[in-house]
Amino acid sequence: MDDIDARIARFLESPAYGVAGASPHRHKYGNKVLRCYQQAGRRAIPVNPNETEVEGVTCVASVLDLPEDVRSLSIITPPRVTERIVGQAIEKGIRHVWMQPGAESPAAIEACERAGLDVIADGSCLLVVLGYRER
Repeated sequence: MDDIDARIARFLESPAYGVAGASPHRHKYGNKVLRCYQQAGRRAIPVNPNETEVEGVTCVASVLDLPEDVRSLSIITPPRVTERIVGQAIEKGIRHVWMQPGAESPAAIEACERAGLDVIADGSCLLVVLGYRER
């Protein structure tokens, strides 16, 4: 397996990103990750079945509803939810999955690896990598 920097570089090559667990609450990491993409000038689509919009962007209810150009998915959910989301990501054809710290699940990591997805689940944080600043 290649190193984490190579996986992160491939993840960041996507034309658009899904944010599973996007939250309307600005103190939650699911909101900060979405804003991080926005601050970096990247197109991100929030995934939240209970919201219609987060940070001015229309939500989709499921990973299965993401646009076709989304190839990378950030997951900011409890581990048991992460497992379900990974199943949707595999079905959707997502190529890269980044489980943010706290979202990791051994079963979800294994499912990604079995399906041939690039997975980042080593504690690396998108907010650090992209240099997120609270505004």
